[in-house]
Amino acid sequence: MSLDAGYLYPVLPFAAWLCSGTLKYVINRLRYGVDARQHIGNGGFPSTHTSVISSITLFIGFEHGWGTPLFGLAAAITYIVMIDAVGIRRAVGENARWINTLADGKVHLREKQGHTRMEVAGGLAVGLLLAWAASSML
Repeated sequence: MSLDAGYLYPVLPFAAWLCSGTLKYVINRLRYGVDARQHIGNGGFPSTHTSVISSITLFIGFEHGWGTPLFGLAAAITYIVMIDAVGIRRAVGENARWINTLADGKVHLREKQGHTRMEVAGGLAVGLLLAWAASSML
């Protein structure tokens, strides 16, 4: 690993967040027009959480090796984030939908919380491309 790579470890997840969020906004703008901002946040394509964590995990793999303890730890955290996105956070959104229906307009909880597997795969692809690009530049 080059000494110049050190600055990429904190910068790459931020770049992934920025790229993923921008892509998510563009997709929502095409789908919903001027109402796109109402659809930005948790949920949607691609998963920003997955983009952020997978970018650094895969960069660690490219730079330090796929069989290292550091990559193993990062991969475990990435799995947890992805499982959480399609499991717990998605269930929270479904519960919010039911609560909003039952509350009859008295409360409004955000219903878009989790992700589909395709949205998580999109986040993983963004993270992979950024990690590969960052590693290739070194």
